[in-house]
Amino acid sequence: MTPRRFNLALVGFGNVGRAFVRLLREKEERLRGEHGVEARITGVASRRLGWLANLDGLDAAALLEGQTPAHTRCADVREWLRAARADVLLEASSLSKRDGQPATDYLRAALESGAHAISANKGPVVHACDELRALAREKQRRFLFESTVMDGTPVFNLFRETLPVAELRGFRGLLNSTTNVVLAEMEAGRTLAEAVKRAQEIGVAETDPTDDLEGWDAAVKIVALARVLMGARLRLEDVERQGIATVTPEQVRAARAAGMPYKLICRAERAGDNVKASVRPEQIPLTDPFASLTGTTSCLRFDMDVFGLTLIEHKPGVIATAYGLLSDFLRAAREPVEP
Repeated sequence: MTPRRFNLALVGFGNVGRAFVRLLREKEERLRGEHGVEARITGVASRRLGWLANLDGLDAAALLEGQTPAHTRCADVREWLRAARADVLLEASSLSKRDGQPATDYLRAALESGAHAISANKGPVVHACDELRALAREKQRRFLFESTVMDGTPVFNLFRETLPVAELRGFRGLLNSTTNVVLAEMEAGRTLAEAVKRAQEIGVAETDPTDDLEGWDAAVKIVALARVLMGARLRLEDVERQGIATVTPEQVRAARAAGMPYKLICRAERAGDNVKASVRPEQIPLTDPFASLTGTTSCLRFDMDVFGLTLIEHKPGVIATAYGLLSDFLRAAREPVEP
């Protein structure tokens, strides 16, 4: 069987984008042999590189080594998509929690150009999910976003593919790795500043950890889950939000000693026709399964009308996010799109 060739265009070439390119090269033979898919990168864009395209394929090794391969330089996303003849856009740019831009415009441009749109960015899911889904249906393309919550863990695909007609009534989870690490470091005797520095040293926390410490990152994930899995019209400002910066190291250590450790708990539950959501530091008993989860481990408990289900992602790295992009690409490549 002759493999089907897909031109891939990447927006964002930071840790996730680079991990995706490495994973794509590592899985090349299996993609071709097991799935009948061949992929080449014909476009890469970032703040540093600009909009680069090469229809014959950009040299992945050169990109990973920090070199700039032979290319055509484009002025904007639409010219770039045309020059790359992109079949699939993979978007991994920085999150804008306020409006989901410019990522939403990139995804919209991809769909309008006839490409599948795949995102690791929560912003477009929170602010423009319905619009982008409708546009994807109109263009008979996919808008997929498995990497946006719990990295590559198949959260959205789980419901889409394996839980038909199950009603999700609510969920509870640990969705922010930085706060999980910071709380553990404070339990071990560090100050908040020292704990944050440690989280940054191991590559968990951003240079500016404000969104993590104040609960914004977790709140964005709650909204994405509620909108997609529960059909909620939830907005970011509807989430009751409290971060961990209000909890002192002394309180954290005392809570652990009392057998009631702090965790930053995300919640959403149906309340009549609405969904009530919150993120806040809560003390939980040691008998709670969440209490034993440490480091970068994330988890979600789903409460459905048919049964409850818990997903745990153990100590993911950036490769997990890259894998979410790769799995979405394979889904777009292998499944026919119904009009």
